[in-house]
Amino acid sequence: MGKITILGSGSPIATTTRHGSSQTVHVGNEVLMFDCGPATVYRLPRAGIDPREVGNLFFTHHHFDHDSDYALMLLSRWNQGLGKIEDINVYGPTNTEEITERLIGENGAFAFDWNARVHHRLSHKHYEDRGGVMPRTPPSAVVKDIQPGAVITGENWEVTTAEGDHVQPFLDSLAYRVDTDDGSVVVTGDTGPCESVETLAHEADYMIAMCGGFQESQRVGGTDFGQMGTTYAGELAQRAGVKNLVISHVGDGFGPGGNMEKGIVEISRVFDGNIIYATELMSIPIQGDA
Repeated sequence: MGKITILGSGSPIATTTRHGSSQTVHVGNEVLMFDCGPATVYRLPRAGIDPREVGNLFFTHHHFDHDSDYALMLLSRWNQGLGKIEDINVYGPTNTEEITERLIGENGAFAFDWNARVHHRLSHKHYEDRGGVMPRTPPSAVVKDIQPGAVITGENWEVTTAEGDHVQPFLDSLAYRVDTDDGSVVVTGDTGPCESVETLAHEADYMIAMCGGFQESQRVGGTDFGQMGTTYAGELAQRAGVKNLVISHVGDGFGPGGNMEKGIVEISRVFDGNIIYATELMSIPIQGDA
């Protein structure tokens, strides 16, 4: 049975309980990752996932709370892989290719790091002691900027993309739908309610949606656009006919002990399905008939 693992369910604000956005979808022996926010890579082992197991990484957009662990993901897989694993496939909106080059390219920010590891004899010795065979090659990845409507297929899965409504034209945003034999999972990324995401999520078994806080607070604060709070997330899930709504990307102060419970009640007034409040390292079985 497939499963969803919540690696990070928080916002751009650092807290003691939540980290930046990231989640994985397990399909058979494959691990698909969606976003790679702060602390993602060091949380993978805590979730029982080796970074080398992640073969495909999908970015919703390039705000730092969704991509700041990307360099560590690339370098960790390369360092641990010892030249024996395939390059990770990376997909994302415009600028994904450029960001990758700026990180690990010949003149990238981490070229100083990998040049030392590739060329210094101490690194050679450690590399060979761990089972690597010289010569050691620089890190690399198979990276592709994609557009809404793109379809990526694997052995037992298909990922479909749609445009999200967030902070265009400064950053492009994508939502993703994963269809498997076990069921379907939609990752909205950061978005306001929009027809494209609603269509993508049609009758999905699970929708992992941003829910930054109470909708009324966003309305009063003038921020009820380009993002979702409680009722916007619930109404979108209801219109799409989603079975399970996983609320994530939650703001500080929207935790257990009052606000969480109040928020779930608020969502339940507009959404008839099952509500799952995401927490760090939560594992959710994918059950198509759930």
